[in-house]
Amino acid sequence: MSDILDKQTELEAVGPAFLKEKMLEMRAKTRKAIHAIAAGCKPGMVEEDAVEMAKDILAADDMLRGWHDVYVRFGSNTLKTFGAESDPGVVLKENDIFFIDIGPVWDEFEGDGGDTFTVGTAPEMAKCGMDARKLFHIVRKKWESTGMSGKQLYEFAIDEAKAMGWELNMDLSGHRLSDFPHAAIYDGPMADVDFKPSPLLWVLEIHIRHPSEGYGAFFEDMLLNDSYF
Repeated sequence: MSDILDKQTELEAVGPAFLKEKMLEMRAKTRKAIHAIAAGCKPGMVEEDAVEMAKDILAADDMLRGWHDVYVRFGSNTLKTFGAESDPGVVLKENDIFFIDIGPVWDEFEGDGGDTFTVGTAPEMAKCGMDARKLFHIVRKKWESTGMSGKQLYEFAIDEAKAMGWELNMDLSGHRLSDFPHAAIYDGPMADVDFKPSPLLWVLEIHIRHPSEGYGAFFEDMLLNDSYF
């Protein structure tokens, strides 16, 4: 048990600039930016143009850097995992799905978040997006109410996703967040840790895919209790 506590202390260390209030402020700015980007995504737009639009929105909000690339994924590219190149030239259709994943840094503090949106009439795609959010909160509530480790939480998430009719992409399985850069402390997935992650220091990622159709959905936010949602 002491080995696990020692490991938790090591992996949950923070940098000299860390402030709870600032991390919550970055969370709010990140989620606001996600919705501003989503509002600019219109049918007929090419994905590459949406990414540039997203970067312009973030730059206008005084983002100095991102700790990871800006991702706006349209249609079939919503199947892509983190870091994978999108297939070029994908156009957002009249009835379609897309998601946004950003990791902005303001001053010395990291934000990170993602969400899924649909345009037109796409009920099955809309359900996929809603289920990504639903699964996020199912897993988050399990974290809040139990002593489950990061590893156990994602084992639980795999089973829950399957029961909902989706496949969970374990290449996106949570990570640290901190004053920049969190990677100096721990750059691995939350799904590998053998302790219960502490609030405010980790993000929970849910990327689900349709088992046979060409689309998926993504939702990501901090691990926090109900009062923050």
